[in-house]
Amino acid sequence: MVFAETLLPELVAEALARNPEIRAAEARWRMFEHKVLPSRSLNDPQLTIAFSNYPVDSFNADDTPMTGNDVKIAQKFPYPGKLGLKGEVAETEAEWYRAAYEETRLKVRFGLKDVYYRLFQQDKAIAIVEKNLRLLDDTIRLAETRYEVGQGLQQDVLKAQVERSKLMDSLFTLRQGREEALAALNAILDRPAGSSQSGLPEAGLTPFDFTLAGLQEQAEESRPMFAAYRSLLERFEAKEKLARLDYKPDLTVFAGYRFRDDGLADGGTDFASAGVTINLPIFGEKRSEAVAEARAGSRMARRQLEDFRGKVAANLHSAFARKERSRDQAMLYKTGLVPQASQAFQASMSAYQVGKVDFLNVLNSLLGLYRYEIDYFRAVAEYQRSLARIEYEAGLNRARIQQSYQNNDPKER
Repeated sequence: MVFAETLLPELVAEALARNPEIRAAEARWRMFEHKVLPSRSLNDPQLTIAFSNYPVDSFNADDTPMTGNDVKIAQKFPYPGKLGLKGEVAETEAEWYRAAYEETRLKVRFGLKDVYYRLFQQDKAIAIVEKNLRLLDDTIRLAETRYEVGQGLQQDVLKAQVERSKLMDSLFTLRQGREEALAALNAILDRPAGSSQSGLPEAGLTPFDFTLAGLQEQAEESRPMFAAYRSLLERFEAKEKLARLDYKPDLTVFAGYRFRDDGLADGGTDFASAGVTINLPIFGEKRSEAVAEARAGSRMARRQLEDFRGKVAANLHSAFARKERSRDQAMLYKTGLVPQASQAFQASMSAYQVGKVDFLNVLNSLLGLYRYEIDYFRAVAEYQRSLARIEYEAGLNRARIQQSYQNNDPKER
């Protein structure tokens, strides 16, 4: 079986490198990452320079003993533990955005694969319609020849022409669908809107042997948003601890020096001073509200995590069921219906040429083959798109899937 692995990894790598949403998410993560160190640091010390107690009638430095020039430096020290908790709050916030960045990369990878297989399906359907148009043209010419020699009916020719018009209508719709898929691909890759993409390589059914229960366990470990919600919970827990510590006073230590004029009566002896300032956390209501806010945030984070876990499980179950169905359908079309329909068409065409079956039988055989070929590639594309959805929901990547397949060594399905 041939897999479309030559072009797809290149497109995925291009998307991860160029996609604007990924680059914005990374910049946002880096922005919050740079907040961690400042949040753990002391505030800058304060330097005060003052000209104190100058008499307003003369502004002389040697008129009164109180006059002097002051230099004062002060440093605030938060209550022990506050800085560490502030750093923890900032670190868990940065962790949320780091996980969001990883989630964005995962989402873009899924979006790229999804649109890739949509485009693949459109290409295959267009090729099948164009092939069937050529076959139908051959059939129409044969019907016209038989009608001209009196061995066929005019209504056969008219019926075939109607079916040809229907195929042309389908071809127009498919080409429009391809343009829409191509526009979505270019947007993900940050390419100019009018960029073209040649026909995609052949694709088959990528082997996949994870169980649904195993995928749900894997999602808890690998899906970035699970880590994001856990970091959100840790952030509110740290904020609650910090809010409780806010009941404790902070300490500001200061030291000062006054330079006095030598011409003063006492000789202008300089003065030195030092002291401590402590804030009085007497307004408990606002602090209790901060604690309550953090507790409510923790409850919110837990509920969001539970909700996300439920949605992931539901999405995995749905994608897994679609994968199983489309895999079985693709195998049925490939090994049964398409070969049988092809044989039926060839047999009916041969029989029609010698007058053993009517034209309607030939036309029905051709249209049946066309539908089964279309349905086969639809099922293959649906399988691969379901696989991409599973990868996204479980936080997997294609390399891990292929490694699992090699380790288990199952037979090709």
